[in-house]
Amino acid sequence: MQTNSDHRLHVAIIMDGNGRWAESRGMPRAAGHQVGADSVRAIVSAAIEHNIGALTLYAFSTYNWQRPSPEVAGLMSLLRHFLLVEAPELQRNGVRISVLGRRDRVPLGLARAITAAERATVAGTRLHLRIAIDYSARDAILAAASDGLTAEAIAERLGTEDVDFLIRTGGDQRLSDFLLWECAQAELYFTPVQWPDFGPTEFDTALADFAHRTRSFGAIPA
Repeated sequence: MQTNSDHRLHVAIIMDGNGRWAESRGMPRAAGHQVGADSVRAIVSAAIEHNIGALTLYAFSTYNWQRPSPEVAGLMSLLRHFLLVEAPELQRNGVRISVLGRRDRVPLGLARAITAAERATVAGTRLHLRIAIDYSARDAILAAASDGLTAEAIAERLGTEDVDFLIRTGGDQRLSDFLLWECAQAELYFTPVQWPDFGPTEFDTALADFAHRTRSFGAIPA
């Protein structure tokens, strides 16, 4: 799916609702995160089918360090496992992996998995899969703006492109410090569907909604 012949969409997703999904079924929160990883695989495949240029997923925010340590440890282990297991298949499918956020606070095993996945997939051009881990948009903007740079230079230092379409699952309607600069003109889509239940059908519904929106960027629509 494209807005015109030259532009490939950048879709960002706040993957929310894993823990609540599990708790509502009498399962430990960790089970929700495990099932959520399956949703990631399905949505990445759907993004490739829709010829989306970039897909940015919010996996772990800076604020998530406040969660119970066993849950945090489980998430770190799950992210490491996902990168190690999925990187070879994503490489074969022409997907490039990049990770946003700090790397000095994550476990060494995860940091090494991030580096390995990025190096192995650097040549991918079919889809740019960006995963935000220990990420804060405010921190990223402050770091980029610390030298009194122009808006263009800040955007370049952030190392990302503007988001066209932001999806948040789980029912909450806020950005939660995710890609604040890049979402300045993004269309927003909030759904009560929790991330483990957000599959290709729900993704298609969201993209269909986006396709019917008029984006004027402050000008008068034609």
